[in-house]
Amino acid sequence: MTRPAPEGHDFAARFLLASLATWRVTHLLAEEDGPADLVVRLRRRLGAGLLGELMDCFYCLSMWVAAPAGLIVARRRRDVPVTWLALSGAACLLERATASLDTPDETRGEIDELLWKEAQAL
Repeated sequence: MTRPAPEGHDFAARFLLASLATWRVTHLLAEEDGPADLVVRLRRRLGAGLLGELMDCFYCLSMWVAAPAGLIVARRRRDVPVTWLALSGAACLLERATASLDTPDETRGEIDELLWKEAQAL
């Protein structure tokens, strides 16, 4: 006879799955073409407006992808905001960990420097 998992284990499993799902969906929308180039066509249609820019930034987009996941993972209403931020943070950590495998260090430094210059211009 099996016992039900304690509440902490249930939350940990939901959080882990939601973190991976948040990363996967965000990566698909921000970095990939999608099946049959659907995501590329969506990006083109959104253009250079606010939503189009949102699709270009993994970190920004992860906030919005994590929002519904936070509602599913958190058991209490008061836990939703911190769960939402934690899921986005987990997706960002996964992105940084996996991006460093694809991008050589010298290129990564150039990208970080470019992003820093763009942020300073704002």
